[in-house]
Formats: sequence, C-alpha cells, structure tokens
Amino acid sequence: MQRVYQFHHFGVGGKPTPLPPRASSDCGYFALMAAKPVDPSEEGRLSIARNPKATYDFFVLDTMEAGLVLTGTEVKSLRRKGASIKEAFARVARGEVFLEGMNITPYEQGNRWNHNPVRSRKLLLHRREIEKLIGSIEREGLTLVPLELYFVRGKAKITLALARGKKAHDKRETIKRKLADRETARAMAWRGRQ
Repeated sequence: MQRVYQFHHFGVGGKPTPLPPRASSDCGYFALMAAKPVDPSEEGRLSIARNPKATYDFFVLDTMEAGLVLTGTEVKSLRRKGASIKEAFARVARGEVFLEGMNITPYEQGNRWNHNPVRSRKLLLHRREIEKLIGSIEREGLTLVPLELYFVRGKAKITLALARGKKAHDKRETIKRKLADRETARAMAWRGRQ
C-alpha cells in the first residue's frame, strides 16, 4: 500500500494525487542521502598531535592507521589537545603492538581516577597487519614511528610509519634539499611579482 500525504501533494479540487510507483530498493529520502559520495576532507578528522621530526629522522617506507585503547580521562584530555608524540615509538610484544612514550596530560577534573601520563597503550590492528609488521621489524630492522594522532568520527586513531633511521649525511642532504626547494619557491614568487 502506498501512502499519500495531503500536505505534500495537492491535486485538482483538493484531492491528493497519487505518488508514482517506486522501485523496491528505493527507500525515499534516506536512500538519496546515503547515495551521496562522502568527501574524505569532510569526514570530521580532528588532528591532535603531529610528529614532524619523524620525517627528518627517518625514511618513511609505509604508513598505516591504528586505533588506540584509552581510558575515559585520556579521551577527555585528548579532546583538549593535551598530547605529545615526539618521543613516542611502537613495539611488538606477544603478538600485540604497544605505543610507548606518548604523553597525554592528566585531565584536570579527573581526580583520583586520572591516568598515568606516560603509560604503555595498546594499538588496535588486524592480525595480518601485525604479522606484516613483525616480519618487517625482525628481518629488515625497521622501526615503528607515530606520525599523527587524530580523531575520526569520534574514535582516536594514530598513523604509524614503518621507517628506517637516517644517518647524519642523510639528514644533511634532507636539509640541503629543503633549502634548495625554498630558494626556488622564493625565486618563482619574486618573478611572479615583477
């Protein structure tokens, strides 16, 4: 049976006009809303902390997203952007991945149930991802470094990088390349003004 709402469809003489038949898979308004493509920039990603030094100290080979196991006061403190991942690193132990050295400031209203600021936090990854990490770390001597901590749709996530450490000459080369890029950008900007 098809519903007809008078306040939407007025026919001749005040009688409602019937709606055209719909396909069985069509659910009206909600089907149209769900069919819209979601833009990744509109997902509600809220950045909390970044580690810009990681790209200076390491060659980033691969990145992956992992969830975090947190307590309530840690989440509240993260919403206030009270975190630092500059000294943080991830390690694999007993088939699980843990984040060490991440500092989450204590929540001001947390009283006696507040968390330890620098505690070991478990990361949530799929089994295949963990096995891949174990192989890369043990065989190739790679390191797990956090790049960014953020919220996506209310869930705390961290971007981990599978990275190889840079030597001193690699770091000097990176600085030279950045300076050269900056100089060319300045020259092009100056040329555009004339």
